[in-house]
Amino acid sequence: MYCSCVNNKGALATLILQNLSCGSNHGYRIAQDIKKHSKGVLDFREGTLYPALHGLEVKGLIASQTAEENGRTRCYYKLTEKGRKALAAQKKEWFQFSNAVGLMLQEA
Repeated sequence: MYCSCVNNKGALATLILQNLSCGSNHGYRIAQDIKKHSKGVLDFREGTLYPALHGLEVKGLIASQTAEENGRTRCYYKLTEKGRKALAAQKKEWFQFSNAVGLMLQEA
């Protein structure tokens, strides 16, 4: 079984979808939330994050809209229904992959 969520790009997409499952968010805050929840292990920069956000939007998994926050215009992203379904599938793949790796490492 090939798990599309294990490469860095796929993992970031899954993390973005997971973040947006809690509500709409803008790019900088998404990156900060991922960094915070991973205790600093995962720290995605703008050059990685924004192309992933745009790719998810092109696929219809997220939608964007601009809004004012503290006098600044920000682009907020939200999860679409298609994105919710994709997240559920990606989480299932991730846990299957993670469990398989765990089994292999126990044998070593």
